[in-house]
Amino acid sequence: MIAGRSGTQKSGFALFWVAQMNLPTLYFSADMSPFTASSRLASMATGETTEEVEAGMKRNRISRSRYLDALADSRITFSFGAPITWRAVDEELEAYVELWDEYPQVIVFDNLMDFDAAETDYTEQMAVMSGVTELARSTGATVMILHHASDKTWEAKSDPWSPPSRDQVKGGLSEKPELTLSVALDPTSMEYRVAVIKQRMGPSDPTARQYAVLYCEPERTRFHARPYARTTHHMIGG
Repeated sequence: MIAGRSGTQKSGFALFWVAQMNLPTLYFSADMSPFTASSRLASMATGETTEEVEAGMKRNRISRSRYLDALADSRITFSFGAPITWRAVDEELEAYVELWDEYPQVIVFDNLMDFDAAETDYTEQMAVMSGVTELARSTGATVMILHHASDKTWEAKSDPWSPPSRDQVKGGLSEKPELTLSVALDPTSMEYRVAVIKQRMGPSDPTARQYAVLYCEPERTRFHARPYARTTHHMIGG
């Protein structure tokens, strides 16, 4: 699970992660449009901003061909639409196996509250988590699911750029996965802070006070181990 408050680049981080792994991936997105997803991937590959990519895609056939060439090696297959339903998951998996004769090695659900009937219903959210666990076991895939942390706690208001602690993850659902990461973005420094708040077979810090630091370029959907040169920056919700 990747958990964080609203606007903390959860989708961008997950997309960057699976793109860097370059494993056969099935990505269920209820938020991104096909155009947004392809623009983000092309931005990662070319180093151009998503705005530059989107303008280039609309400019002419030569520009579009250049971006399509940059995406040629991508191993991510997308399924778009909201809400996410188990019927759609089954159909997409059947189609994937029909095409590739194997299950994807990575499956991403963006996000938990976009599953049918799971927006506010805790019982349904628990059912989704149980279904995701069973899916991982039956397919052998690594399954990532994105989820929200509360924006209304005292910590969220007093220290909004620190990763939320485990008790701030909505519904207490961070307990279910093998590994739960808590993420936050500091827009003043573009530090991307990643805390391990639950790990079944390793160390974790439920308070999220211990975290690793990456540096984020939201406009290019890129994350770096070290600070990067920049003249301007702006946040893009994820």
